[in-house]
Amino acid sequence: MTSTAEQLSTTTLLRFATAGSVDDGKSTLVGRLLHDSKSVLTDQLEAVEHASRSRGQEAPDLALLTDGLRAEREQGITIDVAYRYFATPRRRFILADTPGHVQYTRNMVTGASTAELAVVLVDARNGVVEQTRRHAAVAALLRVPHVVLAVNKMDLVDYAEPVFAAIAEEFTAYAASLGVPEITAIPISALAGDNVVEPSAHMDWYGGPTVLEHLETVPVSHDLTACHARFPVQYVIRPQTAEHPDYRGYAGQIAAGAFRVGEAVTVLPSGRTSTIAGIDALGESVDIAWAPQSVTIRLADDIDISRGDLIAPADDAPAVTQDVEATVCHVADQPLAVGQRVLLKHTTRTVKAIVKDIPSRLTLDDLSQHPAPGQLVANDIGRVVVRTAEPLALDAYADSRRTGSFLLIDPADGTTLSAGMAGASFAAVAEPGAAAADDAEWDF
Repeated sequence: MTSTAEQLSTTTLLRFATAGSVDDGKSTLVGRLLHDSKSVLTDQLEAVEHASRSRGQEAPDLALLTDGLRAEREQGITIDVAYRYFATPRRRFILADTPGHVQYTRNMVTGASTAELAVVLVDARNGVVEQTRRHAAVAALLRVPHVVLAVNKMDLVDYAEPVFAAIAEEFTAYAASLGVPEITAIPISALAGDNVVEPSAHMDWYGGPTVLEHLETVPVSHDLTACHARFPVQYVIRPQTAEHPDYRGYAGQIAAGAFRVGEAVTVLPSGRTSTIAGIDALGESVDIAWAPQSVTIRLADDIDISRGDLIAPADDAPAVTQDVEATVCHVADQPLAVGQRVLLKHTTRTVKAIVKDIPSRLTLDDLSQHPAPGQLVANDIGRVVVRTAEPLALDAYADSRRTGSFLLIDPADGTTLSAGMAGASFAAVAEPGAAAADDAEWDF
């Protein structure tokens, strides 16, 4: 028999985020997932039951499993991103439960930035609201490949199929127009447990998967080796000892792709070329290494390389530029203004920069562009043009979420100002009929 540890070591990992408007039931859904999948420790459940009784509730409030801040419990809302780890025999999960309030949109950006799937909740009584569209747009901006529409509180609309169908059709059309590649709609009641872990006995008209079944089976590609190979240099190893008098290695984590001994590479931003003479991983020499391994690469030529340089295949190197056009989500309380001096951090490289222009601010309600806003304030998403003091080797965010992203930082105190995504804002708009094709896959 295989042990639990052996089982989990062979399962895949899914990172996903939950989002939705206030009181749509995100924390209750997460609590139900954890509770019904038996991922809650006994003492945690006892603490939740005790807290619920002290508030006059007979049944345990499963939302308290994720809402851990005192202010969250007092107000019954989610303020900060709550990360939770749980596992089933089929897959391991890292979940980011993000806030629903408009003023915490930046927290959703944080939680969804590394997610492969986003669960967007909608209250069946209210349908698609402004914040629903906002969260769908953020998921599209961050290129989250899978979006689940969880139509919650179906018990409060008598589990009516037409209510679910209308909401699913409206949301699917909107998300498809943003270029979201896959949308799955599931009718649920997080409070009652319908279609969360166990199939609902009240919705025999729905024949699709439960939320957990979909999370366990959705295809997730961790094959970063298929991406453009990129190796940001983090540290130069030069021991200069009697044992290793001439050793010069460049240590770091492979951001994407694979590197092989003998491969011709280019070092950016200098543009110098060389050949990989050796790759050291875990103290041993290897012929090939791939993302996300941490390795040391040795080159055949002595080249001036330092932290922040990027090693890439000679025939597949990114363009080097000092003019960065990108979409940013402003996360700081202080505004970002035209003419402001900032630091731009891209992978392991940090350079001085200046905000040359803010061409537009995105209105997520209707995706209209507000031209020349002059500045971005907290939770704003807008287009920026940044001029850097030194060249950068950026990929488009659409090509690589790791090497196409960056941070803008306040040089005075190190505060993160904005999270940036280089290149175009949204993916190409889906072809007409894409929404109808998705409708056919609901299977109800």
